[in-house]
Amino acid sequence: MYCFKRWSLLVLTWGVLQGTVQADAFVDVLDLPAMPSALAAVSPLRDVTSAGARLVAVGTRGHILYSDDLGSHWQQARVPASADLNAVSFPTPALGWAVGNDGVILHSRDGGLNWHKQLDGRVLGEQVLAHYRAQAQANPNDERWAALVGEGERLQAEGADKPLLDVWFADALHGYAVGVFNLLLYTADGGQHWTPWLERTDNPQALHLTSLASVDGALYITGEQGLLLKLADDGQHFTRLTTPYSGTYFGLTGKPGVLLAYGLRGHVFRSNDGGQQWQPVNTGLGISITASGVDSAGQLWLASQAGDLLKSPDDGASFSPLKLTTRTPVSGVAFDAATDLVLVGERGVRTQALE
Repeated sequence: MYCFKRWSLLVLTWGVLQGTVQADAFVDVLDLPAMPSALAAVSPLRDVTSAGARLVAVGTRGHILYSDDLGSHWQQARVPASADLNAVSFPTPALGWAVGNDGVILHSRDGGLNWHKQLDGRVLGEQVLAHYRAQAQANPNDERWAALVGEGERLQAEGADKPLLDVWFADALHGYAVGVFNLLLYTADGGQHWTPWLERTDNPQALHLTSLASVDGALYITGEQGLLLKLADDGQHFTRLTTPYSGTYFGLTGKPGVLLAYGLRGHVFRSNDGGQQWQPVNTGLGISITASGVDSAGQLWLASQAGDLLKSPDDGASFSPLKLTTRTPVSGVAFDAATDLVLVGERGVRTQALE
């Protein structure tokens, strides 16, 4: 009797577990809409930008938030995927793009309220492979296309795991997205089609591309191991700039006549000749600079992984820290008006009054 009861209990338990597994069948984050959460504004966020008078922030689990009252209150947008999002760009108040892990690219036509998926990593590899196969067939004597076919085959075999780390749009049609292992995509039709540009970078080691930045009409890409690229005047190729640093750059900022590249362990370098020569800037920090911005008065700002905020009184030649009562990690910076910084990071979003 004891054995029978024990066996019956095991059978029953197994059946319950099977039912649970079937009920909780796996759903890919690329197919699972972002879940509404009352804690979204205090959950990890990666980037924030302005969409006209609106602020839009993106973060983990597909969270996209927007604020129409200068950052005082935030609402959650409708997003069709739950992949972690890393960056957002709005070239107009209505049109925006967000990118993230699993090769996802999202697009909004209504200022960030609703989003739809333009691309994800499951099809990205196939598209890269098809593109370079066509190039190889059209140019059978050019060996570089055969190598890029191999890269496309690798991307296809890896599946969706293709993090995109930044996105930038010049206008409603022309935009770029960058990511790991020299992943560079370009669109000339608002994201209806994304063309791989892997061969258009001076990056033979296929180093990770970490950010995009437009300063004074020029477009730059930062990366690991001191990689800094600038779009050539013909708009067809990113050429490498020589800098005095071999660590990772996380971003670039600036204004007419001034460029600042920043990255690991507080390293910042300044150029006033379009990136031909660079000088180190002493930030007084030993921790990574992770975000930047330029306020309405033209002052340059830097923020660190530990929550430090630095302001420059002299166009980036030097920086002084703000005295803060609240300090949280910062991964993105925006300005809600002339009076406040909007900061996002591992603990969500907060505002900081400008000094």
